[in-house]
Amino acid sequence: MKILTFSGTTPAEALKKAQLEVGEDAMLIETREVQKKSLGKSALYEIVVGVEENSAPAAPKAKPKDEPLMKQRPLTQKSSDVLYNISEAAKQISKIAEVTEEDRPSRQAPVKESEDLKRIKEEIEKLGDKVKLIQNMFWSEKSPKTTAAIPPEFAEIYRLAQESGMDQNHLDEIMHLTLEHMPSKMRESSETVKRYFQVLMRKMIPVRIETAPKIGSKKVIMLVGPTGVGKTTSIAKLAARFSYLLEKKYKVGLVVLDTYRIGAVEQLMQYARMMKLGIETVVDPPEFSNALNALRYSDYILIDTMGSSPYDKGKIEKIYECLRENNTEYTVDVVLVMPSSIKYEDLKATYENFAPLGIDTMMFTKLDETRGFGNIFSLVYETKVPISYFSVGQEVPEDLVAATSDFLVDCLMNGFSRGGGA
Repeated sequence: MKILTFSGTTPAEALKKAQLEVGEDAMLIETREVQKKSLGKSALYEIVVGVEENSAPAAPKAKPKDEPLMKQRPLTQKSSDVLYNISEAAKQISKIAEVTEEDRPSRQAPVKESEDLKRIKEEIEKLGDKVKLIQNMFWSEKSPKTTAAIPPEFAEIYRLAQESGMDQNHLDEIMHLTLEHMPSKMRESSETVKRYFQVLMRKMIPVRIETAPKIGSKKVIMLVGPTGVGKTTSIAKLAARFSYLLEKKYKVGLVVLDTYRIGAVEQLMQYARMMKLGIETVVDPPEFSNALNALRYSDYILIDTMGSSPYDKGKIEKIYECLRENNTEYTVDVVLVMPSSIKYEDLKATYENFAPLGIDTMMFTKLDETRGFGNIFSLVYETKVPISYFSVGQEVPEDLVAATSDFLVDCLMNGFSRGGGA
């Protein structure tokens, strides 16, 4: 296919040149205003059309000397670029119908104007159909190989989900669900498709709603996960949230299992001094129950653990031994902390290696360091383990968000924004 560009003082004039040059079979790709009308200067519009190379163009008619020469350029754009910009072309086509007397030379009679507009409207209908053909042509090459045909209006949502890092199998499955349950009238607009897709994904994301401890009981939360994911900072954020930021100010105690890194112990002790919190350290698993009992006055007990490679079975086993040695009445809620900036396969491997600890919820950190969030969606969709919190930066305690499915879907579709969340 060749791409040809024609120009004129109005969209209609440029369109007429295209028809004279290449005939009725040209497919309109884009209409743009190159130069605005000003005092002493006419407006200038360009239209871009596609012509099949094997089709014989109409015999060109003689052109006035002052008519701009036709520009040609090969179709070097990727088919995906043309596909995703085609909606813009559709919007620009509609501008042709908005030609007013200001766009026409003053010497034309009003009767002639109305006849021209009628003819242009007829051409718009023809060109609109041809744009649909271009959509179908490129989409058929890129659409997923599924049992059901996926309409071109799904192109934008498919691209966004694919670029977000979502697992391909999960994406195809959601597409099937969307096509199966989405009313046919809603499929005619890519915007309504996107909204429906977002609603569907929200229902597929499990979250753990934050609740306060029941009267007379306490919540014990243990953060586990790889080295460097921000567990210690997340502990500090949670401690500040529970003791200062919520409507009720709760008593919070801290337990440190991470005695491998002196820096981690010192960092958490500094936070404990600043917030006037009790803190206990555990070196060996039998000491774990004693540490919990020492903090029995607390409403929340937050436990920081040693970071380790997901493949370091020894360190993970030591955490498991602490849980096994717990002979108190308190149930420990195990939260797996993982960075959002790694690919889905790595998230899944991390989860599988920490799973023997009995993961209750997941927390994702470093949301401000990535642009793709489909990996998070795929993991929670695959494991059915709910999300409890998102960490969106280094600031304590501000950069912590209680998880909602709305927040994650908005990040996935529109990118991370500090204005979202709670």
